[in-house]
Amino acid sequence: MIVKKRGLFMKMTSEWVMILDEVDQLNDLILNSDVHRQLVDATEAVYSNPSLVQKITEFNKTKDLYEDVQRFGKYHPDYTQIMKLIRTQKRELDMDETISALKVAENEFQDLLDEIGIIIGKTISEAVKVPVSNPFFQTDTGCGGSCGTGGGCSCSA
Repeated sequence: MIVKKRGLFMKMTSEWVMILDEVDQLNDLILNSDVHRQLVDATEAVYSNPSLVQKITEFNKTKDLYEDVQRFGKYHPDYTQIMKLIRTQKRELDMDETISALKVAENEFQDLLDEIGIIIGKTISEAVKVPVSNPFFQTDTGCGGSCGTGGGCSCSA
């Protein structure tokens, strides 16, 4: 069987079918995990609360104003007012227990995805670099040779 993918033609072999089956199994495991369930529950808790949704909407509007203020910096006429407002709204959202639970659930789910990515990458080759959001999962101890010190940090520049 020949499959067209991204403008290229690939020959579908039994090996590819097995890989795709394993990917489907991995997706099912992720979607049925406790970490995913906690994320879904936390998301529902936040977005089913009308007052929180209103606060988030107001914060997003203020964020748009903040981005406009950032273009001009302290010379914008509303600089001080917008800066105080966005900090106040952000602190109010950050202090809410429901939103805090959502942030924790998001971080735990991202850690799960990072760990899976590292396992898959290292299965292919130890040289595969996998981007991760949590520094705990970063295993590269060198700077990769792009530090600009000419090897001063004991990298292979």
